[in-house]
Amino acid sequence: MPSLSVVIPCKDDAGPLTRCLEALAAQTTAPLEVIVVDNNSTDDSAEVAVRFGARVLTEPVPGIAAAASTGYDAALGSIIVRCDADTIPPADWLQRIADRFDAEPDLAVLTGPGVFYGTTPLRARIAAVAYMQGYFLSMGLAIGHWPPFGSNCAFRRTDWESVRSRIHRDDAEVHDDVDFGFALYPTQRTAYDRSLKVGISARALEGGRKARLRFTRAVHTLALHWRQAPPWERWSWTLHENRERRRRAPSS
Repeated sequence: MPSLSVVIPCKDDAGPLTRCLEALAAQTTAPLEVIVVDNNSTDDSAEVAVRFGARVLTEPVPGIAAAASTGYDAALGSIIVRCDADTIPPADWLQRIADRFDAEPDLAVLTGPGVFYGTTPLRARIAAVAYMQGYFLSMGLAIGHWPPFGSNCAFRRTDWESVRSRIHRDDAEVHDDVDFGFALYPTQRTAYDRSLKVGISARALEGGRKARLRFTRAVHTLALHWRQAPPWERWSWTLHENRERRRRAPSS
């Protein structure tokens, strides 16, 4: 079975991080390591990570892209599993990820949705459509393949190493998961498993300044990559590679 390194970028999230690490400690398949990247926290996030036996790294450059990239670069496992400090995965999450990569040698990236906690059931159901499905549909159309979702995704370390020079890691205004999705080559197959769910905090649904910041970062990230290749070009590459993949597949 592939070895798993779980990477969690974190800033001032000691409370949610505690719940995340408790859930990771209860996994039916233990990871090789859990890496918490402290991105200038002023609370005791690093101390919480140490208490749970995580490997703690420090990234002084502000932004999730810088923190996540530092964790990916340091990962020792053959599969890098990414979640956020407020992610609460079910007990079989890592086992399912390991099984999928073991069964599909050509799979580069696996991702799944989040289920909102900390809100009413009705609001959570509405957000599952408006926020979750909206993300995968809109970003998938823009990128030309399934987009990674930072709270719930995994990828081969070799695939990260092949594209990390294309990542805007020092740009604090990019959406790091979308940026990674754009950096992938058409030959690197991504997959979306709607049953591979994790809990995510409803704070992602906050409006006002935080909502404007999310929108601004999305526009900024799209603009960075569309100047290099617009969506129709990316879809042309992806469809061509899909045809080639089917042609190379052995006949039954």
